[in-house]
Amino acid sequence: MEGSDEVAKTQTAGGKGQYDDVVKRLELIVEALEGGSLALEDSLERFAEGITLVKKGEALLSEAEKRIEQLLSEDGRTAPVEVREPVGQVAPQAPVAARPPPPRRAPAQGAEADDDVPF
Repeated sequence: MEGSDEVAKTQTAGGKGQYDDVVKRLELIVEALEGGSLALEDSLERFAEGITLVKKGEALLSEAEKRIEQLLSEDGRTAPVEVREPVGQVAPQAPVAARPPPPRRAPAQGAEADDDVPF
């Protein structure tokens, strides 16, 4: 499995681009598996490698998320992030509570129910 060697090299090379390499290798594995030309044993090996790479990718994303939280925090606590509206756009306002419909009037004496239409 030549692709595994490439991923291992990037892991030891300081970690730059690791996630991209994992995703690229996963794409190659998926293409090979979907191609249907692999023997059963080769398919199983590629599938196992894919599972390992998925776990590695999840770990890398988790590490990145922790790093982002650290960058956004003060004294180890996550700080709220203020989102500013772009210039020229108005922030959406809270929805106005719906008003209840007006009460229905009873028809006038001697008038039929259909006669309450004003036109």
